[in-house]
Amino acid sequence: MKRELFIVRHAKSSWELDNISDVDRPLSLRGIRNAYEMARRLKIDRHVPDSFITSPANRAMHTTVIFLNVFELSYNKLTIEERLYGCGAEEIINLIRSQPTEVKKLMIVGHNPDFTELVNHFSKKSIAEIPTCGIVILTFNASGWSEISKETLTNESIDFPKKG
Repeated sequence: MKRELFIVRHAKSSWELDNISDVDRPLSLRGIRNAYEMARRLKIDRHVPDSFITSPANRAMHTTVIFLNVFELSYNKLTIEERLYGCGAEEIINLIRSQPTEVKKLMIVGHNPDFTELVNHFSKKSIAEIPTCGIVILTFNASGWSEISKETLTNESIDFPKKG
């Protein structure tokens, strides 16, 4: 059975506001445009996840909401998860491996450096950094999320705004 994991780094954030906490930083206008573009690319290729998990950071949640809107999906497919905000790749792996079997396509939205480390944990090719609004799709031959590993990885791809 196939499992698809969509690892999405949040879109470009704005640095225009002074005295705002990191978790509250919003998306920039370019970030909003890029999120819509990347969501459209996935939708055209019929890559639409069943379930979405996002970091609680404003920029990650806004990115996720844009994807849900483009996919025309309900917000009840979305979970906000603290472990996607700076808790490390190992915690994220534990989160992914705990997902229910009925979820076949999972999208997580969060941050570097954790997401790049996560990709490099599973990938057969090392990457230096996932760009903002970059999407890495990892496909595994696994009957459940607990079985995903470098050994069960069957396909991997990356897309980002400046690529296409």
